[in-house]
Amino acid sequence: MAQDVFSVEQVAAKLGLHVRTVRKYVRDGRLQAVRIGKQYRITAADFEAFTGLPIAGGPAAELSGVVEIAGIDRPAADRLAAMVAGSSGPLRVETIHDGERATMKIIVLGDLAAGADLLRRVASVAENLS
Repeated sequence: MAQDVFSVEQVAAKLGLHVRTVRKYVRDGRLQAVRIGKQYRITAADFEAFTGLPIAGGPAAELSGVVEIAGIDRPAADRLAAMVAGSSGPLRVETIHDGERATMKIIVLGDLAAGADLLRRVASVAENLS
């Protein structure tokens, strides 16, 4: 493994958590870490023990995409935003509705498989809007 020690920021990114949440886990003793100066370092073994998952050794692939839906009113955009937020899982999802132009944008970042599943559901809903 190329890197045996991770920063709090790196662990937060791998888990899709906020940095403060990871620091709280360390302070609470749920995640083992070593303090070096003012920063915590988490070993790969401690990360694996915490998550129960091995750290992937190869390159990671993530989804980064923007979906634009035209001709959508505010109530439909709100329903779609609620559906997207409720099913995001290991994804970061943001929604924006422009009432003047009647468009909605959905920004999706994260796991490829979960992102593909979410995009299929969004496409199904968008097809039923027209």
